[in-house]
Amino acid sequence: MEGRIVLITGGAKRVGAHICRRLHKAGASIMLHFRASAGEARLLQAELNHLRANSVALIQADLLDVGKLPSLVDQTVQTFGKLDALVNNASTFYPTMIGDIDVEDWNDLIGTNLQAPLFLSQAAAPALKKTQGSIVNITDIHADRPLKSYVVYSVAKAGLVGLTRSLARELAPDVRVNAVAPGPILWPDEEVFDELARQRIISHTPLRREGTPDDIAKAVHFLLAEAPYVTGETINVDGGRHVAL
Repeated sequence: MEGRIVLITGGAKRVGAHICRRLHKAGASIMLHFRASAGEARLLQAELNHLRANSVALIQADLLDVGKLPSLVDQTVQTFGKLDALVNNASTFYPTMIGDIDVEDWNDLIGTNLQAPLFLSQAAAPALKKTQGSIVNITDIHADRPLKSYVVYSVAKAGLVGLTRSLARELAPDVRVNAVAPGPILWPDEEVFDELARQRIISHTPLRREGTPDDIAKAVHFLLAEAPYVTGETINVDGGRHVAL
């Protein structure tokens, strides 16, 4: 990753922040996107720029505003001179049960988890072709095995897996496109899963434990830096949960 430039959406906290730290440690410079987490973004920028000056820049945007997405790519190239990789990490996650789903839920969950990665990848494609770059999408094991009561989220992540495969074909041979599908890594900030639900999930995970955010970051690093003949692939990082559901 030495000298490479990576745009990471939702990079201010949680898994996104771990991806930023891992790629930065490997030598990359980061354009860190955030929507509302300005404080966390500035702290992470200061932390990483202290280690290597001028290696992390910030950009704020609402990814639901499709017309603004090309500016993320343009500003990255203006700041660092090129773009080597895009990590579509930003996500929204909450339940939507049949009978209660409305258009606002659809627009939010599809918009963040599927629409934004599509249009941001489209905007980034010309710059990535110049550098023989790569895209990594963060999907979910529930893309293939829907999570009960999370209809729209599951549909959105299934679409993102399909988008990964389609873009891998459309952008070849110049740009590789892959995905990482987390399992039980970090529980949502909101108390969506109580302790009993969490233990039930862990008990149905073959490795019988939670993963760590760095497990996801390592997989992203592998796909960007160490997998030149891999494209159209989704790596499940879930302790084997996808085979036990």
